[in-house]
Amino acid sequence: MRFLSYWIFPIISGLMWLATLLGLLIHWIVDTHRTKYASMQGNQTIAYISDVGASELKPLFVTGCIITTIFLDLSFGADRLLRHKGRLVPNTSTGEKVLSGLTIFFAVVGTVGLTCLSGFDTLRYPRLHDIFLLLFIAGYLLSAIFICWEYQRLGHKNRQHRVLRISFFIKLIFVIVELLLAIAFVATNFKQYYDQAAILEWVIAFIFSFYVFSFCVDLYPAVATRTNRLSMNSARQMEETYYATHPSVLPHPRDTQDSQRTLTSGNGHGHTHRGHTNGAQPKTRTDQRDF
Repeated sequence: MRFLSYWIFPIISGLMWLATLLGLLIHWIVDTHRTKYASMQGNQTIAYISDVGASELKPLFVTGCIITTIFLDLSFGADRLLRHKGRLVPNTSTGEKVLSGLTIFFAVVGTVGLTCLSGFDTLRYPRLHDIFLLLFIAGYLLSAIFICWEYQRLGHKNRQHRVLRISFFIKLIFVIVELLLAIAFVATNFKQYYDQAAILEWVIAFIFSFYVFSFCVDLYPAVATRTNRLSMNSARQMEETYYATHPSVLPHPRDTQDSQRTLTSGNGHGHTHRGHTNGAQPKTRTDQRDF
């Protein structure tokens, strides 16, 4: 199990969410032949996720939402823990730590929203269901915005860690797309275009699964730092690591002796041995990867 690490949390969460959505959708289309549920509006022909989840598949809906949020929150917690321990690029400023805290806080808000909306279904508790739906969407959207901001700051100061830029752009695309879709969902729902709103809800939910999977990009580099933590402030450690992996560039003892002899006997010669004085110190490479 060499490569099994914290990155498995978002995998479990994302797969559970996808399985829940597909189970509900396939059941409504194949098993019920697109039946009209009691919670659906008069002119509505396409079921919302919550319409199917309030039916006989409510246990699946509730279980899927709880497992999804548990492992997604574990992903947020693992990211914070690994950065604190130095196994991922650490948060070195107060601003980055505040952004990380806000990310986790709003993720918990989204967790409460998703868990409660599955229990307080739209058929029996329509008002509570709508409130928790708003908490779910707003919570995870704000969480994504703050983690984007955090990764932008980290990536700016640690340009050698390309994984930060990759993760930043993935989450930025998610924020933009989901925000536009959420606005369209609210507008169509308000205008009572229920079928269009239902389609948008399914699309938003499926896209959310790719956001969950994006945390694999963040957590997978921790596999390579199980035994060696990242050192961001020790130039000497970076130099020792470089020489350990590039023994061919180590200065030879004879070169060192010749360089010392050149320095001590420079008065007797009209020129210095530039090949020894300049070549004795190899250029130190300090760019360590987070891979």
